[in-house]
Amino acid sequence: MSGQAQLALPGLAAESSAEWVWSEETGEETDVPAFVHETVMRAPVVNALAPSAGVYVDATVGGGGHTEGILEAHPEARVIALDRDEIALAAAKERLARFGDRVTFVKTPFGEVVAALASAGLTQVDGLCADLGVSSPQLDEAARGMSFRREGPIDMRMDRSSGETALELVERLSDDELADIIFHYGEEKRSRRIARSVKRALAEGQLATTLDLRRAIVRAVGPVRVGGVDPATRTFQALRIAVNGELEQLEALLGALPDIIRVDGRVAILSFHSLEDRLVKRAFHDREIWAPLTKKPVVASEEEGAANPRARSAKLRAARRIATTPETAMPRRKAKDR
Repeated sequence: MSGQAQLALPGLAAESSAEWVWSEETGEETDVPAFVHETVMRAPVVNALAPSAGVYVDATVGGGGHTEGILEAHPEARVIALDRDEIALAAAKERLARFGDRVTFVKTPFGEVVAALASAGLTQVDGLCADLGVSSPQLDEAARGMSFRREGPIDMRMDRSSGETALELVERLSDDELADIIFHYGEEKRSRRIARSVKRALAEGQLATTLDLRRAIVRAVGPVRVGGVDPATRTFQALRIAVNGELEQLEALLGALPDIIRVDGRVAILSFHSLEDRLVKRAFHDREIWAPLTKKPVVASEEEGAANPRARSAKLRAARRIATTPETAMPRRKAKDR
């Protein structure tokens, strides 16, 4: 590969085969919290990338399972591993330390992939994978406030070092603006009622924790029906997406892919809800740039779904970068114009 920068990785050796998830149980004190979790669709993602002696990007390294799969599949492959979550990066560094300088880590949201590659002296790579959405550690840690199953602050940021929290977002928005976010990002039909109830709780000083937020939602729409989805699920999803700019980040990533993926390079993206999947499907539909490797989205096997509930909602789409001639090239809109 030409134009490759030296990839550096500090860290201690670790050879755990599991990905990372928060655990309440702790043994001896360490700098990195203990995690135990299965990587979602590890083999299908690695197989779609068909790694060779090239440089790859794991846009959401998380616990490092997909990166580990890439590096194990080819002894000369190297990975630039991105994540905005410094705790995830610390855990991945420990897990992947045995691969030495075959991995470099960059703390950044994946929408900044072009700048991340530039920092490594690269403009193009041979492939990229991304596991979108929230991770199990982020859901399970109460202090992050992403789940109504654990009481914590209404935060929801993936990178807690910057940006406004979900509570600050709720405080800033009007009733109608909040309702629009809940409707568009949560696909919640009862968004108006929920927004009014949440804002009322805020005004009455009853909105301090994630359980307070859930109570405000339940007051608006009623309790969960037997066997149904919790009534707070869509609203929590919407606020999380808005706080982290998840769809804007995805649009920026998809917009950059035609420029950073070499001809014949491959991209594999795992999405976990319809808003993400629609964007990925639309991007790969451009036949002047991409040759789809998946006619329909690939889903987890029954065995994986039974062992790892998070995998049940995963959809994998993959595509190969094809040569584009000046005569057939179509002008691409920038992500911010979409």
